[in-house]
Amino acid sequence: MSSIPDRAFLRRQLRQRRRDLPATARIAAAEALSNHLLSLPFLPASGLVAGYWAMDGEIGLHVFQLRLPAALTYCLPLLHADDTLRFAPWRAGDPLVTNRFGIPEPDIDPDAALPASEMAMLVLPLVGFDGRCNRLGMGGGWYDRSLAFRRDTSAPPWLVGAGFDVQRVEALQHEAWDVPLDAVCSEVATHLAEHIA
Repeated sequence: MSSIPDRAFLRRQLRQRRRDLPATARIAAAEALSNHLLSLPFLPASGLVAGYWAMDGEIGLHVFQLRLPAALTYCLPLLHADDTLRFAPWRAGDPLVTNRFGIPEPDIDPDAALPASEMAMLVLPLVGFDGRCNRLGMGGGWYDRSLAFRRDTSAPPWLVGAGFDVQRVEALQHEAWDVPLDAVCSEVATHLAEHIA
């Protein structure tokens, strides 16, 4: 019998852990996360950097977005009809619409948005992670489908998971459809994948 808990159980447990964090801890964590993300050894010098709109207790990227160097453009994901994510530049104050999951996204035609392969770096939300940079997502497969081209190559973009340290587990089972990350950053530390470290 495996010592690794099943994914459905882990999702419930870890989503509750992040929801239980007090507001003061969330604010401090967003600040610390920004420092870790901006210190990544592969932070692009220019280009498009995709993030996400924090929901359901996810760690916020607002500080990171505000501190991005001028040569980097921040993008948010949009749901596309082909069941993948596309990405569009977004700045505070730009119009947003709510998608079918209740998540704000840029108010543009998804067909006009860019595929993940056009990004220089993607910061992905996660439900859980381990020290080997394995990621547990929400289970919908949106990022795995959108980044399937990265499964067997190290082509751009760089992929970085972002989460609170309370979402770290000892080990996650890697599934065939999981797209490997290059790093995971929390408010406590940066974990680099073996191929980067």
